[in-house]
Amino acid sequence: MRADARKNRDHLLAVAGTAIAEQGVDVSLRDIARRADVGLATLLRHFPTREALLEALLRTSFDELTAQAGELETSNSPEDALVSWLRDCVAWTTEYRGVTVLMAAAIQDSESALHASCVTLRAAGALLLTRAQAAGTARSDLDGTDLFALVAALAWLGDQPSLAPRADHLFEVIASAILSTAKNGDAEEEYSATTPRIPGLAITDLDT
Repeated sequence: MRADARKNRDHLLAVAGTAIAEQGVDVSLRDIARRADVGLATLLRHFPTREALLEALLRTSFDELTAQAGELETSNSPEDALVSWLRDCVAWTTEYRGVTVLMAAAIQDSESALHASCVTLRAAGALLLTRAQAAGTARSDLDGTDLFALVAALAWLGDQPSLAPRADHLFEVIASAILSTAKNGDAEEEYSATTPRIPGLAITDLDT
């Protein structure tokens, strides 16, 4: 690609990033072109579809989050690595309003321009989760798909003006739930096994 073409492409991506951060992923391509002071045909020549534009815009962030997962895997404890990556992933998704909806759809559509990047990102998170599970510091009934869904849910909370102030607190709640240890799980099973069963009375009623 010629230097001038590369410069024009980078300018379009910068403008698109700002527009999507302000208006969400459904922002008009015509509006992006207008902001960039080019014709719509010029924008479409560089990025024929909305997904192609988003893939180019998000690829660097996807790559950075994937690389970060690999670095955390070797430099942090399993539980700290998982929570740190999850926090950064949620923070990134809230920068681009509505992007998690597209990611959730793209991961199921092998023809999507975003599919490969989304699959790679999910796999990176799954490796951190598996490592924490092997260490006994994360609950065993979760997988990479669940983690991906939790990122989407937490990002959605951050997009809601009435709920955004609670987003950090709710992140801590979710993180604590993910990090339920095997020891706690064993204790719950032991409690259930040794507590006498009274017909018509729930076990939780015995704690009151």
